[in-house]
Amino acid sequence: MPPDTAPATLAQRLLAGERGALAEALNQLDDQRSAAIERSGALLAALLADGVLSRGHLIGITGPPGVGKSTLSSALIATWRRRGLRVGVLAVDPSSPVTGGALLGDRLRMQVDPADDGVFIRSLSSRGEFGGLSAEVWPMSIAMLAANDVVLIETVGVGQREIDIAHSADTTCFVAQPGSGDSIQFLKAGILEVPHVLVVNKSDMGETARRAHSELLGALAGEHADGGWDIPVLLASASRGEGIEALADAFAAHREQIAPDLEARRRRHQAHWLEKRLLADFGQRGLDRLGGSEALLARLNAKTADPLSEYRALCAEITNALQQDQ
Repeated sequence: MPPDTAPATLAQRLLAGERGALAEALNQLDDQRSAAIERSGALLAALLADGVLSRGHLIGITGPPGVGKSTLSSALIATWRRRGLRVGVLAVDPSSPVTGGALLGDRLRMQVDPADDGVFIRSLSSRGEFGGLSAEVWPMSIAMLAANDVVLIETVGVGQREIDIAHSADTTCFVAQPGSGDSIQFLKAGILEVPHVLVVNKSDMGETARRAHSELLGALAGEHADGGWDIPVLLASASRGEGIEALADAFAAHREQIAPDLEARRRRHQAHWLEKRLLADFGQRGLDRLGGSEALLARLNAKTADPLSEYRALCAEITNALQQDQ
């Protein structure tokens, strides 16, 4: 007999950590047909009612292409598994110009044990989204949090504007490469105000890596804009497995520091996700019919509704208001 895929039952299977349920849930969340969207909304509502926003740790890794994000992710996954943590990964890959699907580059570069059912990797296409993430990342993150202790989002790595991860993850990590000059360029672009943790990868490059580390320490020493958190700047070599334990410890320390505000932070992230979707669909004129961005965010932050149903309700509200203007 096939498993029961009713939203409430699927939610319980997810919360029990069932790998097959996670695959079913993510496939459903990726399905854009009307019936699937309704089921997905009911699934997310059931997970939210069960307190999923207080579970797990959502970590985002960003940085320029070629910096070694996938190799670093593989090393982190191995460390978390040794610590007994279940790990889910959303790897956002570039879109195929032909099919629009993910090119699977990050997933293929991640070295994990295929027999380990404590690791689940899902590749997503960025689908041309400004900001480095696809629209499905937030809903899928909720499902991932239900079934895993750590959820890692690895962004596509397209450049200096890739800052949406800061509005999706609890903890954001920027990976810098020694000798590339990217550190200063990203600093000028303001992206280095985003991460909670910085790591200079490829520390095996010796003096070049130490110089980049010193440069970032001087540029970014001090407290994060969130307040109450001093940003660590670490050295690591993913290929040699050096500095990975310290990086995992820094993530755990930040998760502990934000624990009292975790649910509120995630509600803010969901509100940002909804605002971005509505702005893309209706422009500023549509948001103005909801009272503007500030009023919308305040309204969304005050409650915890599933994002898909909330999105459809807000679309209908804007459409009705625009029709009345005519």
